[in-house]
Amino acid sequence: MIPAHLADEVREKKRAALLSVASALVLVTLKAFLVIRTSSLGVLSEALHSGLDLVAAIITFLSVRVSDQPADERHPYGHGKFENFSAFVETGLLLLTALYIIYEAFDRLFFHAVHIDPSITAIVILFCALAIDLTRARAHARGREIFQ
Repeated sequence: MIPAHLADEVREKKRAALLSVASALVLVTLKAFLVIRTSSLGVLSEALHSGLDLVAAIITFLSVRVSDQPADERHPYGHGKFENFSAFVETGLLLLTALYIIYEAFDRLFFHAVHIDPSITAIVILFCALAIDLTRARAHARGREIFQ
């Protein structure tokens, strides 16, 4: 049986991970809309980064669920290594995303002219995305304070 204070911490970690998934989904949606509207490589890289954040948030949510399980017969030392493996997967995804952005930048720079169509809508949506990111950063910082 898990002590009450540890159960509360696990519940809080799961809640934070789920909120991170929800906010990342909103960001991906907003930025994908902007990529279609503006054709901006900067917005594309931000959309890909937010997509990566969404995948990372889902992986984190799942890894928190698995890693907090108690030791069993097949895992006598617990499931804590799952968090390390998920961090490794996230790092690989980050590398792939960076390579794609580099490829797209070279392609646009040397082979294809892209007309960027900035608008007030794009600026408003990017400010909304910034507000969501700042809120997530504050929540993450508070979460670190709680778990230290």
